[in-house]
Formats: sequence, C-alpha cells, structure tokens
Amino acid sequence: MSNDNKDLGDDLNDMLGDAKENAKKAGEKISKSAKEFSNEAKESAKEFSDGAKEVFEKSTGENKKILAGVLAILLGAFGIHKFVLGYNKEGLIILIITIILGVLTCGVAGWVMGILGLIEGIIYLTKSDAEFYNTYQVGKKPWF
Repeated sequence: MSNDNKDLGDDLNDMLGDAKENAKKAGEKISKSAKEFSNEAKESAKEFSDGAKEVFEKSTGENKKILAGVLAILLGAFGIHKFVLGYNKEGLIILIITIILGVLTCGVAGWVMGILGLIEGIIYLTKSDAEFYNTYQVGKKPWF
C-alpha cells in the first residue's frame, strides 16, 4: 500500500503544481486586463476633461451674457451680475449702496439699485453675443 500512497501523493503534488501554474497564469491575465482597463479609464477621463475645457473656453461669452442678464434682472439690487462679469469693485459698490443707503432711506436706495439692475439686465440681453463679449469682457466696461 505504500506504493499506492506514494503514487497518490505524486498525483496530488502534480495536480497541486498544475493548479499553482494555472492560478499564476490566471493572475497574470487578470493583472493584464486590470492594467488595460486602468489605461482605458485614464484615457477616457483625459478626453472628457479636454472636452470640458474646450466647451468652457468657447462658451464664456454667451453663458456669461445670459447669466449676468438674468441675475441683473432678478437680483440687480445686490450687484451679483457685476461679480459674475468680474467687476468686483462695482459689485461691492452696488451692494453697499443697497444695504447701507437702503437702511438710511427706508429701502428707497434698494429700489433704485433694483431698477438700475433691471435696466442693465435688459441691456445685456439685447446685445448680440459678440457685442456683449467685446464690450463687457474684452473692453471691461463696468457701467452701462
């Protein structure tokens, strides 16, 4: 029986060696597939970010026009449209006038700033995209 046990042990060792070899090959295939997947994911992410950058760079004129116009109409008294266009000093001036003078004049200054914001919003939205871009983003004209 010892020969049978020895043969059985040899068979088990052979099977174990084959299993290890197959596991190693499978691990290499999985590793290779994971690396390929990782590279594809990185490539897709890069394409997405490049596309997003391109869209953002192309759309700065029209999107700011619409956003600034709508904000000027709705929240013109607070000068938020000025902050959107990058005119921080002018936006702060409008905000201070609305808050401080609004308190001192029982809200009249706030209403005046709101009406001026409405006028500016209408002006922004009635200009063509190119005219708006050249006037307010390239030319940096902060008031009317």
